[in-house]
Amino acid sequence: MIIPLAELQKATNNFDQARRLGEGGHGTVYKGILSHLHVVAIKKSNIVVKREIDEFINEVAILSQINHRNIIKLHGCCLETEVPLLAYEFISNGTLSDHLHTGAPGSLSWEDRLRITSEIGKALAYLHSSVTVPIIHRDIKPSNILLDDALIAKVSDFGASRYIPMDQTGLTTITAVQGTIGYLDPMYYYTGRLTESSDVYSFGVLLVELLTRKNPSSYRSSEGDGLVMQFVELLAEGNLAKILDPQVLVEAGNEVEEVATLAVSCMKLRAEERPTMRQVKMALEALQAPKERDMGDLPIEKDDRKYVAVGYASTIRGTNLQEASRRHSLEEEFILSARYPR
Repeated sequence: MIIPLAELQKATNNFDQARRLGEGGHGTVYKGILSHLHVVAIKKSNIVVKREIDEFINEVAILSQINHRNIIKLHGCCLETEVPLLAYEFISNGTLSDHLHTGAPGSLSWEDRLRITSEIGKALAYLHSSVTVPIIHRDIKPSNILLDDALIAKVSDFGASRYIPMDQTGLTTITAVQGTIGYLDPMYYYTGRLTESSDVYSFGVLLVELLTRKNPSSYRSSEGDGLVMQFVELLAEGNLAKILDPQVLVEAGNEVEEVATLAVSCMKLRAEERPTMRQVKMALEALQAPKERDMGDLPIEKDDRKYVAVGYASTIRGTNLQEASRRHSLEEEFILSARYPR
């Protein structure tokens, strides 16, 4: 839907700061009420440069072709400005990051966290394998996951996303590597080659953040290790309780080790050793009630789930501490030296 600039100005009281919802890597978001009383979130670029224009257009191109319950919906755009204005469905309850890091302790139950990760997994599996041309999000992190009043997850911010042609297994990016410190796939950073497994790595870091309630972009242990390295080491030692969110320890029970093992399998240094998002989705669904699973996936799910739950778990448990540290040391190295465009 093409929306006139005058209507968006009226909807936001001329982009009044009182209507400001937040600010992300690609612009400021305002709450607006359109003429037919439809509430939307309107994203307006903060700067006018070719890259911003390209990324706004990229987001329109991608979101106009996908439809999934757990992906933000694009209602329309305005093309009268130098950088397009985008109007999304309005999601009322902030971001997953808000609930993890600024919400009251206990505000996000383990059951909600597990369901939210499953919903994000479904959205990414859909992007990787259920659309005509596979899409890599490229910036999966809690601040790009919106939550509605029922805490249903909506993946947002597709400005950096990329299509992968059907006849290719990856894409070598011409422009600078994009991502967010702490979540960026080390192999993508070093090689510039973007694949679906780059999203898998970021999703693994997100799982760790949900388990620990610690921000991987800023966390450092007393020994100077980052969140990913310390998490992997503590799991290998059987001492994961040292870093887990106390609420998770109380509420999650035996599911903690299964989710932690899945997270580490997603963050393996070698991309080809990581599970696919479809396998990750099925592993997470297996932790929930059978009635919540997609019945259409059951014949395949039985084999894939065994591979994820048994194959990956045995691999992780068989990894000693020295090997775990060695395989993840590169992640720490690039975090300390990298300079990110976003």
